[in-house]
Amino acid sequence: MSRMVFCAKFQEELEGVDIPPMPGKKGEYIYNNISKKAWSEWQSKQTMLINEKRLNMMDPSARSYLAEQMDNFLNNKDTDIIEGYVPPEK
Repeated sequence: MSRMVFCAKFQEELEGVDIPPMPGKKGEYIYNNISKKAWSEWQSKQTMLINEKRLNMMDPSARSYLAEQMDNFLNNKDTDIIEGYVPPEK
């Protein structure tokens, strides 16, 4: 049986991530409060932000920007819009 968490993003009980996706307190928070579904959606958005904004992940300011965007996304706050992106229709 998979591990369930109350997801901060979707505000419901969902399957949690298998392992903390990063070290430290942030990784523990994600492990305990973010679902696999929310983490997967963040990873897609993160990829789009890196590509659209041409972020150099060796640059500390780019990593800081991405961390801020991740916190906003996972906690249902406004994030930067990816220009030209049209979500698929359901």
